[in-house]
Amino acid sequence: MRKIAMLGSGFIGRFYAESIHGQRGRDRVVAIYARREESAKKFANDYGCSIWGTDMEEVIANPEVDMVCIALPNNIHEAAVMLCVKHKKAVVSTKPLGRNADEALRMMKAVEEAGIFAGYLEDLCYTPKFLKALESVKNGALGRILWAKSRETHPGPHSDWFWDKEQAGGGCMLDLGCHCVEIARNFIGKDVRPVEVMCWAATQVKPIDAEDHAIALVKYENGAIGQFEVSWTFRGGMDLRDEVMGTEGTIWINNFLRTGFEMFTTGKGADYVAEKAESTTGWLFPVGDEVNDLGYNHMFTDMFNAAEQGREPAETFYDGYVVNAILDAAYRSAETKQWEQVKLPVWRGREGLTQESTLVDYDEEFYLIKEEVTHDGRHKVILKDKQTGRISERDLTN
Repeated sequence: MRKIAMLGSGFIGRFYAESIHGQRGRDRVVAIYARREESAKKFANDYGCSIWGTDMEEVIANPEVDMVCIALPNNIHEAAVMLCVKHKKAVVSTKPLGRNADEALRMMKAVEEAGIFAGYLEDLCYTPKFLKALESVKNGALGRILWAKSRETHPGPHSDWFWDKEQAGGGCMLDLGCHCVEIARNFIGKDVRPVEVMCWAATQVKPIDAEDHAIALVKYENGAIGQFEVSWTFRGGMDLRDEVMGTEGTIWINNFLRTGFEMFTTGKGADYVAEKAESTTGWLFPVGDEVNDLGYNHMFTDMFNAAEQGREPAETFYDGYVVNAILDAAYRSAETKQWEQVKLPVWRGREGLTQESTLVDYDEEFYLIKEEVTHDGRHKVILKDKQTGRISERDLTN
């Protein structure tokens, strides 16, 4: 049984508490820290917490607590992690790990030097569809991964601090791009080094200092490309989609918005529909089991099992640090309008990878470009001469 102190009583803290209490059954949120007393009391009452307070260190240090879950604004993550280090408490933190790679690296080094368990709560890398897709990719169903694209767009976050660039550290790119970057890393291979980033970002709609829309390409050392599209300006709910393309296949995933559950209502008796839903009337797209479909159940199960088994979880503080480094390069690129190098002073993956050959032998004389059956029933191949480079086609029908 895990006895958890939740730091933060807002939207994400409540999502986390519902998952923790509902998945393995034996784990409990026993303590809550909130910046406002009324918020702490309400959370404690709603989730049966025997310990509550507005002093973060006091809540973390309580002897009843054996793990701390950080669900706080980005600018408080580092202070919370350092208190966990001070009091030798296992810690799991919401995404992004830091506002930048420097913060993330300090947190990563601190927990590792202290020898405490630390997990990165990247829920979208635990959704049932993602886990099934990743298993297929690892089993080779798609061949060599060439391109992994992830999209997260919605009308904007729920809390005021997200919209403050100083507290959040950025806009939609840091808030949503962290999900998308880590999804692509998993499909391409976490041991493949991200090399450079090209990014466009702008403030198109919202009256804020940070970006509300961004698109980027992340180039990996083996030639693979990660791509993300993020926005706080999308109207119509929350759109979560992933695409993975390899030499032998393709996967499309729709995690949210259009998932096969559609409902029309005039609004009579309607209340909550789904996260980021903009309306309770007309055609709506509810989610069958939102906490599970967004990955929270599988995520906490992995975290708690890993802590008990003395192993690393699937998502670690190191992963959070790499994600922050990629996003730092994206922010630089958005300013310079050029490819920007991903700066990773600590890298634990493979070194010196090169792009694999795309050449497929057809026979001793030719490379195979394409084989197909045309609409008129012909079976043909398109070939490239190994010596001359000349491209030709051959009809194999007869």
